[in-house]
Amino acid sequence: MPEVDPITREIVQNALAAAGDEMALALYRTAYSTIVRDCLDYSTSLCDANGEMIAQGVTIPLHLGAVPYAMATLFQKYGHSLEPGDVFIMNDPFDGGMHIPDIFIVQPIFWEGERVAFAVATAHHLDLGGRLPGSSACDNTEIFQDGFRMPWLKLYRRGAPDESLFTLLRANVRVPHQTLGDVRAQLAACHIGERAVHDLIRRYGVDTFKTCTADLLDYTERLVSAEIARWPDGVHSFVDYMDNDGLGGGPVRIEVKITVEGDGLTADFTGSSPQIRGAMNSTLSFTASVVALAVRAVMQQDIPNNGGMFRPLTIIAPAGTVVNCVMPAASSMRGVTGFRMADAVFGALAGLLPDRVPAAGEGGNTLVIIGGQREREGRRTSWILYELLSGTWGGRPDRDGNDGLCNPANVASNIPIEEAEAEYPVRIERYGLVQDSGGAGRFRGGLSVERQWRLLQGEAHLGIRSDRREHAPFGLQGGGTGETSINLLHHPDSRPTDTLATMISTAMGEGDWLYHRMPGGGGWGDPLTRDPALVARDVLNEKVSLTAARDRYGVVLDPATLAVDEAATAVLRAARGGRGEPVCSPRAGT
Repeated sequence: MPEVDPITREIVQNALAAAGDEMALALYRTAYSTIVRDCLDYSTSLCDANGEMIAQGVTIPLHLGAVPYAMATLFQKYGHSLEPGDVFIMNDPFDGGMHIPDIFIVQPIFWEGERVAFAVATAHHLDLGGRLPGSSACDNTEIFQDGFRMPWLKLYRRGAPDESLFTLLRANVRVPHQTLGDVRAQLAACHIGERAVHDLIRRYGVDTFKTCTADLLDYTERLVSAEIARWPDGVHSFVDYMDNDGLGGGPVRIEVKITVEGDGLTADFTGSSPQIRGAMNSTLSFTASVVALAVRAVMQQDIPNNGGMFRPLTIIAPAGTVVNCVMPAASSMRGVTGFRMADAVFGALAGLLPDRVPAAGEGGNTLVIIGGQREREGRRTSWILYELLSGTWGGRPDRDGNDGLCNPANVASNIPIEEAEAEYPVRIERYGLVQDSGGAGRFRGGLSVERQWRLLQGEAHLGIRSDRREHAPFGLQGGGTGETSINLLHHPDSRPTDTLATMISTAMGEGDWLYHRMPGGGGWGDPLTRDPALVARDVLNEKVSLTAARDRYGVVLDPATLAVDEAATAVLRAARGGRGEPVCSPRAGT
């Protein structure tokens, strides 16, 4: 193979990254469902001829590690029969996937009869059958309840679609128009990836293309190894919890031990809970994604998004645990486990690199699924509102946590109110930030997001996946915990308002409303070291109350002008001896 100069390699690297983004944009623009089009729950990537990921679009980070595992199982089954025009489909968590709702579409890319790359598009689908609308329920107890399960299959064979597969898929989902529309959007994204690869080969030649992609993987490995080598050697552990197992059982333990030795890092999840009854079990590929995401997030170098990232990392996740489940575990709601694993890995990294790691955010997106049937255009059809509610960040070592921004482990968006009300029989009656919900600290945790839905007609299934009511988002370096979550279901009759569990499958009736408050972010640093002017600004913006300014931060403000009373503030802080009231420390961590 020819040697390639660094400038050409850099141009090809950026062209591949741009191709991944172009694929993502094509999928976004052609998708049918709100879960893809508005919540942005999808990813795109390119792999080399051997299935190693060479680029990923700026999409969901938690899909980063899933592609290499998926490609490995594809090669095991079809490595001998990959032909031009073939397209593959898969969503089986035990055949390289993550959970039933995520469908992988993979298209081999050929140049003059030689396989040179793969285009991959992964999307979370609105419904894939199963026990309940949305194909996601915390109280599912086996994968057969999660939905329609597809191992690796050829969706297209030599350019010809397998209509029997399309027919089978259409017959097993509640909203076939949206599901099949999103599959075709994924196909469009793969075609865009194929075109981009062909354009690069036309410009530089196939040998240069292959050399550049191989060099790019090695280059990324060197960058990651070099950065880890600059970190102090050591072992740091952290423990965090999910509130329950989805069926009312006790808390679910997530334990990780991070070991840095030389230029390698090991994440050992031994000590985490055994595989649970509910549907929050994670596959090994998803666990690997979490580790890569967290390690990459604390790096100071700009690291390309490709498979070279994983080479210096070792992930230990015992089979049969909640972080590496085995058949027939349910996993449709495994996203919350990923978020909790990310919190635990960040918590462990905080012992290693305290000046780079933020306090815990809201604990991950809340899922609210409302689905039913209605008469439309003379026929009865199913509808499913799938909200991927985005929350907030924890305080950071140099600034406050972001308010109302998606968790750093994800790239997602809240469905616009107008979109939800136009497409579904619901009304959004409340949506905003919650005062005093961010953890106190030198840098304040982000505020909770609240939202309220009212069902306008008929009966509907209601599914909720939330967390962090019993185990609040932790603060770091003396920062306080964030506010915890709550779910309230109100009925229009005389019945009392129900306080629902954090993870539940239930029902709504016409006129009922659901109120959900997400957790707030943890604080970073001693609250009594926060600049009083920043506290005053928060009070002015109604993010912090006058009472919290005094009790949590030791800052006295004039109630009329909100000016800082510097003398009274100094006396109050001195009286507390450097401690805020109340001061909250992490509930779990070593």
